[in-house]
Amino acid sequence: MNVLVVDDDFMVAKLHSRYVATTEGFRVVGVAHSGGEALRAAERLRPDLVLLDIYLPDMDGITVLRELRAAEERDATRASVDALFITAARDAGVVRAALRAGALHYLIKPFSQSALQEQLRHVAALRSRFERLGEARQEDVDQIFGTRPPGSRGLPKGLAAHTAELVERILRERGGDLSASECAEAGSLSRVSARRYLEYFVEIGRVEVTLRYGGTGRPERRYRLAGGGRGTSPGAGGGERPRTGGG
Repeated sequence: MNVLVVDDDFMVAKLHSRYVATTEGFRVVGVAHSGGEALRAAERLRPDLVLLDIYLPDMDGITVLRELRAAEERDATRASVDALFITAARDAGVVRAALRAGALHYLIKPFSQSALQEQLRHVAALRSRFERLGEARQEDVDQIFGTRPPGSRGLPKGLAAHTAELVERILRERGGDLSASECAEAGSLSRVSARRYLEYFVEIGRVEVTLRYGGTGRPERRYRLAGGGRGTSPGAGGGERPRTGGG
C-alpha cells in the first residue's frame, strides 16, 4: 500500500515514515508538512492511505480529510483513500469529528512502532476483506465495524480482532498446514503471538492441529483450518496424529 505521511514536525514525519517503511506491504510515497501540501501531494500521488496529524500550520487534519473526501465525490474515477489520524490531540470532540470525517483509527502520540504497524496491518486486512466480499453478511459487517450483537462471544482479553483475521487469512491462503513459526513469519508477528491465536482457534474449533514427529524432542504442532484446505499435509518422521486440544 502506498502511504502519504502528513505531520508538521519534520523529525516526527521522518520517524513515522521509517515505521511505515519497515512494515511489510507498505511504502511511503510522499511526506507533507501542511494541509495544503498534503492535498496537493494526494492529488499528485493518489496514495492508498494517509497518516494525518490534527495540528497543521494552515488547516487541521480533519479539514484535510474532508477536502480529500470532497475531491473523491467530484471525481468518480478517483479511488477512495483511507486515513489514520496520528496526533497528540486528546479532546473527545476531536476524536468524534475524526470518526465522522471517515478515519479508520486514531492513534494518540506518543505510541510505539508496533502500535502503528498493528494499525497498518488492520488497514490492509480491511482492504483485503472488501476485495474478497461480494455480498456482505451481517457477521461480515459486524467484524468490519468492530461491533458484535448482544450475547455473541468476543475474543479473549489480549487478542485483537484484526490480528485474528490476519492469522486466519494466512491459514486460508497457505491451504495446507503450517507451524506457529511459519505463521509468525508470514504475518510479521512474534512466534508467541501467532501461537496464541492459533491455539485460540483450536479451542473454538475453527482450526485443527496435528503433531508431526521427527527425531528427538517434542513433536511439532501443525495447524490448518478445520475441514481441510488446499494442498496436502506433508508427513515426516513417525507420521502425524490428529489432535484437537492443547498440550
